[in-house]
Amino acid sequence: MYQIYNIYAICALAATGGGLFGFDISSMSGVLATSAYTNYFHVHGGYRQGFITGSMPGGSLFGTLASSFIADRMSRRTAIQIAALIWMLGSIFQTVANGITLLIVGRAVAGFGAGIASTIVPVYQAEIAPKEIRGRVVSLQQFAITIGILVQYFIQYGSSFVDGGPENPRQSTMAFRIPWGVQIFPALALAFLMFFVPYSPRWLAGQDRWDESIRVLANLHGNGDVNHPKVLAQYREIEEAMTFEREAGDSAFKALTQPRMLNRVFLALCVQMWSQLSGINACMYYIVYMMQSAGVSNLLLISSIQYILNVVCTLPAILFIDTWGRRPSLLYGALSMMSLLFIIAALQATYGIENPHTNPSLDAISWLVMDKPAISRAIVVCSYLFVSTFAVTWGPTSWTYASEIFPTGIRAKAVSVATASNWFWNTVLAFVVPTLFKEINWKLYVLFGMFNFFAAVQVFLSVRETKGKTLEEMDEVFESGKPAWRGVSSGSRLDKLQREIAEGVVKVGFRGQRYEELR
Repeated sequence: MYQIYNIYAICALAATGGGLFGFDISSMSGVLATSAYTNYFHVHGGYRQGFITGSMPGGSLFGTLASSFIADRMSRRTAIQIAALIWMLGSIFQTVANGITLLIVGRAVAGFGAGIASTIVPVYQAEIAPKEIRGRVVSLQQFAITIGILVQYFIQYGSSFVDGGPENPRQSTMAFRIPWGVQIFPALALAFLMFFVPYSPRWLAGQDRWDESIRVLANLHGNGDVNHPKVLAQYREIEEAMTFEREAGDSAFKALTQPRMLNRVFLALCVQMWSQLSGINACMYYIVYMMQSAGVSNLLLISSIQYILNVVCTLPAILFIDTWGRRPSLLYGALSMMSLLFIIAALQATYGIENPHTNPSLDAISWLVMDKPAISRAIVVCSYLFVSTFAVTWGPTSWTYASEIFPTGIRAKAVSVATASNWFWNTVLAFVVPTLFKEINWKLYVLFGMFNFFAAVQVFLSVRETKGKTLEEMDEVFESGKPAWRGVSSGSRLDKLQREIAEGVVKVGFRGQRYEELR
């Protein structure tokens, strides 16, 4: 079968699985303001809406926890295909939903698939890519998420005009069935096209399929030449790491609790947690409520600008994450988002009033800015800057960092645990934010601002720079004995090994199905 070996093409295709996460995020935001949705399901904010929204990330939490068993046993590639098929089934349930029960079941099933994809896609990308562009290609996951958010939102925006528009009390249910049905097709394409990409060479090595592993490495990094110095150097690093892990003899889950690994697990958990507690997905899920409280008209159009910025501002991160590094992105991103959220809170607190409930369409919120267009515009601008900041910093970096800091033998399980943290807090926020908009209104921005402050503190104290290092060098990065803010030496031992092989100092010869070092 024909195989694609262009690394960018492979990782971009796999990143379509991230697009499912994006569809999830905006699968509700565009329909909340339509009469078709609110009248058919009898939902007007509060706990009921929180439960509907939270059912998808709730399903994703369980999908994430199950993902490593599929990926380790059946391969990263097959796990992504299974995720796409499960997503399709859930999307069908949502499209034909005749009540809240089937809608919740459909969202939970689709979420299970999205959870698998969101966990395994960055693992697969990290294991395929060379160290020089690993951050860039893993960031394609976040770019696909933003594309999914934008595409789904605009499909919902267009569908909202069915039967005279979102305010028509007799609007057809096609206003929400069309966007929920369309999301079947990208998953179908993903499941099919993944047949044309290779298995992860590190997964193949873990299965003792060394001959296949070296051939994949050669096609990815040596133009098919198994004797290319870069290919042989990567092979030896992978083999040494595998040997060390097997000599340790611990099961994958037991290895996660070993002292030398526990710090990394906790750090990955926290990075994924803070990415949610930054407030970004609360803004994405409930952008309509945010804009309503800011006193903005033409909600769907104004909200769409935020999704466009989310896509556009992810591009600089893709291009430069391997230049400016992971640590600065997380640190300065958290501090910037904190400042913007505090500004929004101050504007809302100073110029907002209790909702007088003279307009039934605003019953989902309890606080709003009225007849102050300059203040409303300032709040909207700050929300745009907040989303843009996340897109440049935490969005791509949180996925990249968690996927690269673990050894191959436990990577899938460790990333599944870390991503479970993401989906757990995603679920919690999806459930409680509608109620918090009613109960604490503008103070919600203060809460998210404080979360970003705590995130910045932990990043400064604990996050170590990983750019330019191979996956097999992460033990050296995290066990250097230096404080996180001191960093580690630049350069990579892989470069040195590659030079030695090219100069003949280290010779590697093929014997049967294994490579052995000859001096």
